[in-house]
Amino acid sequence: MDVYDRAHELARALGRSGEYNDFRLARAKLAGSTSSMDMLRDFRRRQLELEMAVLSGKEPDQELKQALEESYRIINLNPAITAYLEAEARVARLLADIQKILLDAMPEWGQDTGLEIDNEEKMD
Repeated sequence: MDVYDRAHELARALGRSGEYNDFRLARAKLAGSTSSMDMLRDFRRRQLELEMAVLSGKEPDQELKQALEESYRIINLNPAITAYLEAEARVARLLADIQKILLDAMPEWGQDTGLEIDNEEKMD
């Protein structure tokens, strides 16, 4: 069997998995509530703002930290959002586990070959 055939087989199995089914149901339930969707969007927007500040080397604004903490407290009280986030995390974990299995099957992938050009050599 061809590698691509196996990949399609794996994709179909993932689509039928309990983790993905739980995610789809939680997403549908969440989508039925505009206010819950807005709360989650607001939380993720603030989360992204904080991550961007950290990645850019800036000290995150205290107001932003407090707003993110408050958003987190609020969404934790919402069963539709918490169910969605938990289901999303389970699917992400499943995909990460599969990625690890695949990469473990190719131990040479990603190893330093000595052929890479570092930044100093590029500038010469």
